[in-house]
Amino acid sequence: MTVESITLIKPDDWHVHLRDGDMLKQVAPYTARQFGRAIIMPNLVPPVTTTAMAVDYRQRILAAAQDYPDFQPLMTAYLTDDIDDKDLINGHQQGVFTAAKLYPAGATTNSSHGVTDIKRVYPVLEAMQKQGMPLLVHGEVVGDDIDVFDREARFIDDVMQPLLKDIPELKVVFEHITTKDATEFVMSAGDNIAATITAHHLQINRNDMLVGGIKPHLYCLPVAKREQHRQALRQAATSGHKKFFLGTDTAPHAINAKESACGCAGIFTAPHAIEHYAQVFDEENALDKLEAFASINGPNFYSLPINESSISLVKKSQQVPEKFGKSDLAIVPFRAGENLAWQLKTV
Repeated sequence: MTVESITLIKPDDWHVHLRDGDMLKQVAPYTARQFGRAIIMPNLVPPVTTTAMAVDYRQRILAAAQDYPDFQPLMTAYLTDDIDDKDLINGHQQGVFTAAKLYPAGATTNSSHGVTDIKRVYPVLEAMQKQGMPLLVHGEVVGDDIDVFDREARFIDDVMQPLLKDIPELKVVFEHITTKDATEFVMSAGDNIAATITAHHLQINRNDMLVGGIKPHLYCLPVAKREQHRQALRQAATSGHKKFFLGTDTAPHAINAKESACGCAGIFTAPHAIEHYAQVFDEENALDKLEAFASINGPNFYSLPINESSISLVKKSQQVPEKFGKSDLAIVPFRAGENLAWQLKTV
């Protein structure tokens, strides 16, 4: 039986890059129009490392998304080797910080201030464990001797397993997982470990990015992997298991920053995020599992209420625009120029 429409509890996006300034004003409404809440990444320049900076950034986001007054940005702190743990915990207790983000130094965009050795922040992580404050991890180990396609698997062995042995009750979200290794690790770990999965890692493998010419708008970090890993992600996302939930990792970069000698990492999925996920779940005959993945598993892990409102999608073809924005702010979205099978129904 063909499903022509679906209604979901309003979903949340548990991993979003909104940038700042004019780019923030341009991209924030795309996330706010379809999601009730979004975990906001703190890797600005300079990074969001204090409660005061998070409060200010949150106000800029709310102003950019003013047409969607029910949208709630959930702020995160950027962990550094010398972060003020008292300010971090106070920010969490005040309801400013929902979580803290671990970027291994040099792992991705604007991560140069990231943690150089996780043991340097063990006292902070122990305080977070005591508070029940989640740690969000960009799960890659960076080094000249480590193949870019092996970074995630090495992170599990070198960082995650020792961390959870030393601080066993810390709540951890393994963000934007890209490998079969990561799905198996999350499934085998305790209930304090969960993972987000992006729409683009469910749809592309490394051949899509590299075969027939390098496609800079499909370059992201963590980079897309082999087909066997994409299939493992699709199985995990559509399983209905409580440990996996939606996190787009939408990461806008202007065209000139992507199409350059050193193109920036990031894929812009925000304009059609929920439609991209619906397409995957439909292809896997798992539309009945989409609501758990998009709307229930995340709030439950974060101990937050499930949204009370809903959204609807209809099975109706639409074409993704070739670009969004103008001049220096123009961005090429994921699947630009291609047709999507689903549309978010506007009220």
